[in-house]
Amino acid sequence: MWFWFGAAALFLLLELGTGTFYLLLVSLGMVASGTAAYAGLSLIWQIASGLFVSLVGLVVLHGFRRSKGYVPTQSNANVVQDVGQHVMVDAWDESRQINVFYRGANWTARLDAGQAAQPGEHYIHSVQGLTLVLRPGRYPGTDAQH
Repeated sequence: MWFWFGAAALFLLLELGTGTFYLLLVSLGMVASGTAAYAGLSLIWQIASGLFVSLVGLVVLHGFRRSKGYVPTQSNANVVQDVGQHVMVDAWDESRQINVFYRGANWTARLDAGQAAQPGEHYIHSVQGLTLVLRPGRYPGTDAQH
């Protein structure tokens, strides 16, 4: 019984270091196993209860993450500080690329697929390597810093 609770505490401490919820789910499963051991159930039931609680937690976590919508990292304004920032485009070349002056330096930028090549204000939709991917207009997100 104490093994399960000790292991749960260890995984909880590891969780605090990583910041993911997966080790928290393992820790909760081990608490369930410890509770089953305290109730006097056999080792098979202890392991089964821990697995069950961990798997149910995993299903709930994935359902929660999907309900919030997935945003790729390179176009997530909460991860990449450049996403949502605005640049001015004078003219596009034949390959739909341009050099823009942004944050005190010249950057290679390209127009996002399916967008009309027009001059004017554009916002940074994503960053792919050292290339800014632009879309015309203003950033539709609310987290943009102008």
